[in-house]
Amino acid sequence: MTLTVNHKKIALAASETEMAQEAATRLKALYDFAPLEDADVIVALGGDGFILHLIHDIMPHRASIFGMNRGTVGFLLNDFQEDALIERIKISTPITLHPLRMTVETENGDRSEALAINEVSLLRQTRQTAKIRILVDGKIRMEELVCDGILISTPAGSTAYNLSAHGPIIPMSAEILAMTPISAFRPRRWKGALLPHNSKVTFEIIDPGKRPVSAVADTREVRHVTRVSIEQDRSIKINLLFDSHHTLEERILNEQFID
Repeated sequence: MTLTVNHKKIALAASETEMAQEAATRLKALYDFAPLEDADVIVALGGDGFILHLIHDIMPHRASIFGMNRGTVGFLLNDFQEDALIERIKISTPITLHPLRMTVETENGDRSEALAINEVSLLRQTRQTAKIRILVDGKIRMEELVCDGILISTPAGSTAYNLSAHGPIIPMSAEILAMTPISAFRPRRWKGALLPHNSKVTFEIIDPGKRPVSAVADTREVRHVTRVSIEQDRSIKINLLFDSHHTLEERILNEQFID
């Protein structure tokens, strides 16, 4: 009989790593999972990178994800256990994420969109620094930032690239976004900004022919951009399930007290 929790069908997805595949084999011997396309909940085995790819793959699908760590850091996942899987899912705590929608224009006039769970980052493509104009809700906030790049992070992504770039850690319940420069040269002392979640941010590339810039939404990269607009898409809901004793909110809060 197909595995269900409160009448919700449960599917299994695993990364291609040996550790994840071995865990999947053990779980399949214990539980009869539903097909992925029919699932209301997906048990995901892998690391944080796999979870991000899975979220992007199922973005039109409204299934919740209960991840179990078979990777390295496992920040977005629960601990792996074979036993009591149904009970863990039943009493798990949901966290809803809303992705960033990146809209880019390139030097050749192309226009495209991509979604990001963690962050949208702009990065210089050559040895020369990037020069970027910053607008928030249509108003110029910085005429020229000379830097290696800049990023906009969600609360869920604030402990990833944003933290490595010395950006702030944002609690999940705080409806704000972090704007963090990457190796800012001018203004040298600018550390970034915190913005309301409904802000629309636009980056205009100054002299893109001489100082080319790429834009990256999680793993999707667009090169030679001239203008990048970013805003949170509240119409898209991504539900992650966590063990109640160690939620994503608790993990992010705890990160602020780790040296």
